[in-house]
Amino acid sequence: MHSPFKHWPWLVLSLATPGLAQAQLLQRQLGDFDLTLGTTPSRTMAQGLVSPSTGTAVHGGMDLAHDSGFYVGQWAPSLGLTDGSTLELDSYAGYKRSLSPSLGYEVGMMNYARPQLDNASSHQLFAGLRVLGTRIGAALSAASETRASTLYADFGALPLWGIGLSMKVSHYQLATPYSLDGGGQVTAYSDWSMQLSRPWRGTDLNVSWSNSDLNGLGCAAYAGHNPECGGTLTFRAARSFF
Repeated sequence: MHSPFKHWPWLVLSLATPGLAQAQLLQRQLGDFDLTLGTTPSRTMAQGLVSPSTGTAVHGGMDLAHDSGFYVGQWAPSLGLTDGSTLELDSYAGYKRSLSPSLGYEVGMMNYARPQLDNASSHQLFAGLRVLGTRIGAALSAASETRASTLYADFGALPLWGIGLSMKVSHYQLATPYSLDGGGQVTAYSDWSMQLSRPWRGTDLNVSWSNSDLNGLGCAAYAGHNPECGGTLTFRAARSFF
């Protein structure tokens, strides 16, 4: 059986050019299919649960979606062409459907391939549900050393306040216990995060709080979604000028 993603790395490589970097996205209608090429991720899967990351300055991808709701794509957050970077190819396939303006769902899978590293590839199954202004998602991921399950909820803008609220909780199970320098082992851990957001005069304001159940020496085993093992409060303001 031939993989549908076999020849896509060469197309992804061709996308990392200065001309397309300025355009960022190129979209074409091919019969019942929508083809998107670009140097920014064109799809956020599972209603916001799984989002392809942007790595080095050299990246690109493609996305092919059918009118029925089926889609396939490949995204390369890093082509490994700069010092200290490695090649990563994220291939995905899924189905997304809106049953009404206030109800929809999505299911799919994603494979993260890092061919230059040993035992660094992983895959993920995801599903999302949209009800009115709330989006709920779940994902199961597996790598050579870790199994993870994640729940995500985006409640949209809260009434009266107009503040967006989203939360994420993940649990990680290690295939091999992590031995700590002071003795003891870490076999599993969890992390969580909460984000508040609100637009203000053309600027997106975000406040996020993240934490995990690891502390002290146990933080040496942490490799979760959050930037830090311990409690972290982050403020961010972003404004688009174009």
